[in-house]
Amino acid sequence: MSYSSYSYLLLFLPIAFLVYYIVPKKARWIVLLAADYAFYYISSSRLPVFLLISTVSIYLGGLWLDRIQSGFDAVRKSLEKDERKKRKAVVQRQKKGVVTLILFINFSLLVFLKYGNFLGESAFSFAHLFGASGTFKPMKLMQPLGISFYTLQAVSYVIDVYRCKYKATRNFAKIALFLSFFPQVVEGPIGRYDVIGEQLYEGHKFDYDRVCSALQLLLWGLFKKVVIADRAALLVNKVFNHPEDHFGAAPLIAMLFYTLQLYAEFSGCMDIVRGTAGAFGVELQENFRRPFFSTSVNEFWRRWHITLGAWLRDYIFYSVSLSKAFMKVSKWAKKHFNAFVGNLLPAAFALFFVWFGNGIWHGAGWKYIVYGLYYYLIMLLGMIFEPLFVRFFEKSGITRNSKGMNRLKMFRTFVFVNIGMMIFRADTLTTFGEMFASIFRADFFGSVRTLNLGMDVFDAGVLLVGCCLMFVISSLQEKGHSIRAEVAQKSLPVRWVLYLGLILSIVIFGAYGQNYGQIDFIYGQF
Repeated sequence: MSYSSYSYLLLFLPIAFLVYYIVPKKARWIVLLAADYAFYYISSSRLPVFLLISTVSIYLGGLWLDRIQSGFDAVRKSLEKDERKKRKAVVQRQKKGVVTLILFINFSLLVFLKYGNFLGESAFSFAHLFGASGTFKPMKLMQPLGISFYTLQAVSYVIDVYRCKYKATRNFAKIALFLSFFPQVVEGPIGRYDVIGEQLYEGHKFDYDRVCSALQLLLWGLFKKVVIADRAALLVNKVFNHPEDHFGAAPLIAMLFYTLQLYAEFSGCMDIVRGTAGAFGVELQENFRRPFFSTSVNEFWRRWHITLGAWLRDYIFYSVSLSKAFMKVSKWAKKHFNAFVGNLLPAAFALFFVWFGNGIWHGAGWKYIVYGLYYYLIMLLGMIFEPLFVRFFEKSGITRNSKGMNRLKMFRTFVFVNIGMMIFRADTLTTFGEMFASIFRADFFGSVRTLNLGMDVFDAGVLLVGCCLMFVISSLQEKGHSIRAEVAQKSLPVRWVLYLGLILSIVIFGAYGQNYGQIDFIYGQF
């Protein structure tokens, strides 16, 4: 059941909404939990069993960690300094053992169900290099809905309890709600328990203004999905599904359109799910903040898929760069080289794991690993050459952050990102290489002139208007405008004209019906 489907928007969501506000406030969490598992079952049949395994594992793991820590806290003050230090080391070893077990359970499920065939194929290919024979027979694996997202949420909960960020909850329903909340279980945002755990469990009163604001966000996300993203997909699929028929401007246009499609679809989905959650009184974390206004790749990834970037930073980057081993490396490098190298080495190593993780998280294939390492290379080179950039701007007298320079940096970032998007969308790395090389053929416009790229004049016009509207709204938001708050201040007739206009534009110009196939959310596959 897709977030943009009729069954979700006109049946499932209204029923869940009405029942939620009809039942007593204390029982509203039960409605949410029932809706969560009903949504998951409808969308993926028997696969909720894996979600339930993760839920039980982190619930029991959290209680186990709390018990170990509480036992130490109870006697801490009564121990001598040396004894306290020894006991603390023992407690840390015990806690590491528990958290390792829980992480093993959750990541084992993820690796087997999502990466089992990829690892098998890679192992056979590697063995063939040494003369081994035989072929790999792919296993019939069903990937549970949203497993890449809810696994990261599960891991964040256990690690936060391990780090004593908060106490483990003894209420199983809170953990079940946290991991299965239906608006975010498919594509995120990747939530943190201390941010949304209590919000989900406590019943919320009906608030007309809050619900109106939430539905505005939902409609805007739906507009981006069905009017912009699904229409851009017509051209994207035409070119990427038959790359051998296209060269010159065609793959270049397809690359740009895919970037547009992915942004409009994924950010649109985040608007839909945040709007859905807001209607129930739950405020989910922001996942996009106008990434194409970024002046560097680093800034782009702080604005794009924000919750994934924050997860990788908090649980991989800091864990690696601040580990004892890398702190020793940093100290050694500062002593034998200089402070710059001493700071660079731990960051460079940690970033490798971050971007390798980012790539493989997106999919089971070498192209996804290369996709992650592509950004790693760009960021690493930026870190290495930063002193030279600083020196250049100082000696040249050019203002590094002037309006003109920032626009050039935005364009540079846009180019880097689009190349990354082509890696991401191409079927294989070989296909990417061939498509990218074909852009530079002599007859640049030949493919566009001779072949239909999947869109007619109407599609192109609607897409252009939709993109302009999205750009204007993003520009206003970048300047500090809160569009929904400003709409709320308008008179009732003006507000309803805007609401109905948005609804009608979705109904009239949405890419569905005859000549349009249903297009699933891209990130729903991860």
